[in-house]
Amino acid sequence: MKPATPPFRLLASVSDFTDHFGFPAPAHPLLTVIDLAQHRHPPVVGPALRQLYIIALKKNLQGRIQYGHRAYDFNEGVLAFYAPGQLCENNESIDVSELSGWMLVFHPDLLHKYPLGRKIAGYGFFSYQVHEALHLSEREEQMLESVVDVLRREHAQPIDAFSQDVLVAQLDVLLNYANRFYHRQFHTRRPAEHDLLTRFEELLRGYFAEEKEQPLPTVQYFADALHVSPAYLSDMLRTLTGQNTQQHIHQVLIEKAKVLLLGTSQSINETAYQLGFEYPQYFTRLFKSKTGLTPAAFRLSGQ
Repeated sequence: MKPATPPFRLLASVSDFTDHFGFPAPAHPLLTVIDLAQHRHPPVVGPALRQLYIIALKKNLQGRIQYGHRAYDFNEGVLAFYAPGQLCENNESIDVSELSGWMLVFHPDLLHKYPLGRKIAGYGFFSYQVHEALHLSEREEQMLESVVDVLRREHAQPIDAFSQDVLVAQLDVLLNYANRFYHRQFHTRRPAEHDLLTRFEELLRGYFAEEKEQPLPTVQYFADALHVSPAYLSDMLRTLTGQNTQQHIHQVLIEKAKVLLLGTSQSINETAYQLGFEYPQYFTRLFKSKTGLTPAAFRLSGQ
């Protein structure tokens, strides 16, 4: 019996990617830079699993782009990031007739012997959803274009002992810029982000206002309720408040625990179960790590 055909095309190398989408063959085995204005192909329909990092600046998008719960008109560049292992599928309705910009595709092996190979895992924007893309000002776009231009020229050169060092160094610069620009975006798009922050705080406090026993809420729970990715929610909260999503959850949980410990006669175990802990010892451990006291000692102190 023949093995079942996978429901998607696996793109395991840079050449797999360029071949699948009809782009020019890569000049370097681990990285390529594609000029989207020069290669406007009709979208390839069907899912593809890409084991590659992709950074794409797409310009001249028509219509409105969804950003969280709101829609905006964007004439600037829209920068998106994709990590290896993401399954993507194009839609037949995509119009590429006016598309311009660039796409940077590189294999994880390019980074393996460099600090960036570890550092890149800390960039949450590789896990953001499409509607959480980075919207660039003209000046920011020009700054990134200057870095991509170096990558474009370097990757086309004959490979020598310094090629990979130069490519990775430029990628590091580009990602540092992107990190800076995302933090700017969290601040400058204040109406949208502060609305998101307000709704998160309302959801969080509403969850712990319930008097019944219920599971501990997760970061994923709030991200799903707010229609954003967990990474985006945590990065936005950290930028605006100094605390990520999990820290906010713990903060409100400890506040509720203090009220129950001082305002009710229920046991420590009963308090833990009401707060959603399956094992009371985990509640005791978390409470002590946040307050310096065990729940029992806190109750006795009457603080």
